[in-house]
Amino acid sequence: MRAHRVRRGLAVAATALATAATATGATAGAAPQDPPATTDVRLITFNDLHGNLEPPTGSSGQIELDDGRTVDAGGAAYLATHLQRLRDEVPNSLVFSTGDSVGASPVNSALFHDEPTVDFLNSQDVRGHVVGNHEFDEGYQELQRLQTGGCHPQDGCEFRDSFAGADFPYLGANVTFEDGGAPALLPFTVQVSGGVPIGVIGATLQDLPDVVSPGAVRGLRFGDEVEAIDRTSDALERFGVKAQVVLLHQGDEADGGGPNSCQVTPGGPASRIAEQVSPQVDAVFSAHSHQQYTCTATDPAGDPRPLVQGASYGRLLSVLDLRVDRDTREVVRESSTARNEVVTRDVEPDAETAALVEEARAKAAPIANRAVGTATGDLLKTPAPSGESGLGSVIADAQLAATRDTGAQLALTNPGGVRADLPHASSPAGEGDGVITYGEAFAVQPFGNTMQTMTLTGAQLRDVLEQQWSPEGENVLQVSAGLHYEYSRSAPIGSKVSGLTLDGAPVDPAAPYRVAVNNFLAGGGDGFSGFTEGTDVAGGPVDLDALLGYLAEHPDVVPPAPDRITAKD
Repeated sequence: MRAHRVRRGLAVAATALATAATATGATAGAAPQDPPATTDVRLITFNDLHGNLEPPTGSSGQIELDDGRTVDAGGAAYLATHLQRLRDEVPNSLVFSTGDSVGASPVNSALFHDEPTVDFLNSQDVRGHVVGNHEFDEGYQELQRLQTGGCHPQDGCEFRDSFAGADFPYLGANVTFEDGGAPALLPFTVQVSGGVPIGVIGATLQDLPDVVSPGAVRGLRFGDEVEAIDRTSDALERFGVKAQVVLLHQGDEADGGGPNSCQVTPGGPASRIAEQVSPQVDAVFSAHSHQQYTCTATDPAGDPRPLVQGASYGRLLSVLDLRVDRDTREVVRESSTARNEVVTRDVEPDAETAALVEEARAKAAPIANRAVGTATGDLLKTPAPSGESGLGSVIADAQLAATRDTGAQLALTNPGGVRADLPHASSPAGEGDGVITYGEAFAVQPFGNTMQTMTLTGAQLRDVLEQQWSPEGENVLQVSAGLHYEYSRSAPIGSKVSGLTLDGAPVDPAAPYRVAVNNFLAGGGDGFSGFTEGTDVAGGPVDLDALLGYLAEHPDVVPPAPDRITAKD
């Protein structure tokens, strides 16, 4: 295992800057030589790993190539092999993460509070890691524990006898404490490679509080990404750090295309940020949207710089090859290139990483491989044209069944909370076709959200459904059986929904209805502020327990037809 380099605290940043200030000095006593005018440095990132140590399955384990074909991809042991190959090609190589390495993880990482995943990142000599929204799933204090180490305060050390924490700094230039505005995380790290300093700025999405439970980020403020990046870039510039890149946990949506295409939706947040931040920034690695693209953004000075994202789950590595002028320490952009490389499974898996993955699998197996239900076909999270998915419908049905005792008449759930497919084919554990295991169900509902049932009027229910559309895009909630409606894509925002019925009867705008949602939605998550107007709120089970109970009560689940929501032009 590579020697761990501990870089924690503000003293680390000061030391790195001091090193950067003298990085090009001559070695005492050395014979004078003419060094090359430039040096090559390779930066490698991955994003949205989400604890996928084992190769992800189904569509989550495939990558679409430029020619439209798909290839199996991902798995920590294969990722490690590809990383080593890329390092061997360019000795001056540095590895970073663009966020969401943990959280919403499969059971073999999540059961141990993602400590196996942090151990994996340490073994790959990750040098810096911007925080994503899922780094806050268990709150700021848990994030600090992942940084500094120590056993979990409730569960103790369940993976190994001790936990040393991350050998890399968690970054967040726009994350401060509400009380006084002091930095809550380091804004940057400086790494010297090839004799030149490389400044790496981390910034997460300003809207992070909208996509996590409110309690997870209580006491923290998430500022404007561009302002924070520019402020940090200026500080690096003052210290003579001219080569600068950004790890940005924010991303654009893409309309298909291979790993190195740029079919992103115009005006996306990552593109906007990449076009607006200081010209001193030479490249932007993005994340969060789980898309694949290699784009070029034009900075405020009119010069091009790369904007790249590497899908998710360890299926792609984003590679930036920089050429840096030794005298000026500036990046020679016209001689620098960016690309995504597929983490294929046709290479020899790294033995050390494979041993770590097997250790986590074996320790989780008694729980993960327990059969909890059966299905007659694939239950997939991939949406139909209307936005509803077969698996989303099953989850909504399960949540309705689990909250009937609180008077629930319908259930709604967010598609972002449906994290994985339930394929009909047997997993490598050998449970058999159609058998659903606890580990598979956990991968689908990993957040531990609790159910809440509230009263909304019919008018308020319709208003919530209208909030599925905003200037930022579409986010169609999954609905339980019995609820039906139509929507028009061409209608104005706020006036898209029509024909809303429950159990065959039109929804009365003035009548009360009991609606079950998870606590994330109940708190206004994903922009659904209408749920915060609910009254007579009653608690319910954890969402995973609702799904497990439903599977136990309904053997041989049939994938539902997508007929609850109708989309019109």
